[in-house]
Amino acid sequence: MSFEYFIGGRYLRSKQKETFLSLITFLSVAGVAVGVMALIVVIAVMAGFEADLKSRILGVESHVVLMRHGESFSDYQSVSKYVNKLEGVEAATPFIYTQVMLRSSSGVAGAVLRGIDPQSAGRVIKILKSDSLQNLDKMHKEKGVTASMPGIILGRELSRSLGVIIGDAVALISSRGMISPVGYLPAMKRFKVAGIFEAGMHEYDSSLAYVHLQDAQKILRMSDAVTGIEVRVNDIYQAKKIAEKIVAGLGFPYWARDWMQMNHNLFSALKLEKTVMFIILVLIVLVAAFNIASTLIMMVMGKTKDIAILKAMGSTDKSIRKIFIFNGMIIGSVGTALGICLGIFLCKILEKYKFIELPGDVYYITTLPVRLESLDVFMIAAAAIVICFLATLYPAHQASKLNPVEAIRYG
Repeated sequence: MSFEYFIGGRYLRSKQKETFLSLITFLSVAGVAVGVMALIVVIAVMAGFEADLKSRILGVESHVVLMRHGESFSDYQSVSKYVNKLEGVEAATPFIYTQVMLRSSSGVAGAVLRGIDPQSAGRVIKILKSDSLQNLDKMHKEKGVTASMPGIILGRELSRSLGVIIGDAVALISSRGMISPVGYLPAMKRFKVAGIFEAGMHEYDSSLAYVHLQDAQKILRMSDAVTGIEVRVNDIYQAKKIAEKIVAGLGFPYWARDWMQMNHNLFSALKLEKTVMFIILVLIVLVAAFNIASTLIMMVMGKTKDIAILKAMGSTDKSIRKIFIFNGMIIGSVGTALGICLGIFLCKILEKYKFIELPGDVYYITTLPVRLESLDVFMIAAAAIVICFLATLYPAHQASKLNPVEAIRYG
């Protein structure tokens, strides 16, 4: 062990008469620990919110949506085959998108109607259960043989507002109607509820309805055309590149959007909020760093004679600086390590026991989500260590510039 580290260690182990200095050292360690712990917990909770929101959105929406400028297209089968063959694509399914009114014996509600292919939709839209899709396909096939109604899958909140359950009938009213001698008549068709899904987000659960692709084509008078094709990819962060590859292969007038573009405002707001919280909570560590600087300044004032003797014995300015930087870094490192341990422990407790409940009428989830990422912990630890290091520079510099003759004369 070099003598700088040996002396620095001796200075940290304060004597009985230096109890006040020891207390300040303890408070400095505690301040860094509390700041790091708060940073880890808050960033983990915000990362949990973002991950949970992302999984719920991508359970309803696809990773890439392929459409055609200004119109629907009928060659969707060949386009789907082309997309499915591309590297990185997990599945593709055609869809029809429109707005309709749904009416039951208990109420009326507006809805976003999506026509889907039950054979391929389940591989892209993860919230739709296989039994609901099977019922939808079965009802579509049966209506051609018997007088039974085609099926429809409703969101949970939408089914509640309509007052219907599985097996009940609803009337679907579309603006794509026809002109009759008495004027314009909207298209109307009766459907039977084949299933109910729950995405966990009120926006989707209260407004989405799914029917068979061919039933949607018939009621909207679209012949064999679709609105677009939804694509699911293996790596969600490669969705933009795959979307560009699809458009490059198909050419104009096709265009595509990935999930990040479709939800750009939401995820940008979450990222900005996470960054702002990080900056605000770093101020806690900064306050603790001022304590470290104060501790070292008081230590330098108390060790003036010791510094003078060391210099008289041949210690260089660099060696003196190293002693006090070592002291400050020990305080910062112990506080950071303690804060990381406490932060991880608290995150594990929150993740396992979920004792903090959130009001369901305000948030889309009822418990606090926690997602602890190693990169976030590393960034927090690095920020804390850098701040603590910067706090040691001024006291260490002042100690190294001490004149040994003056210090011994007036010490």
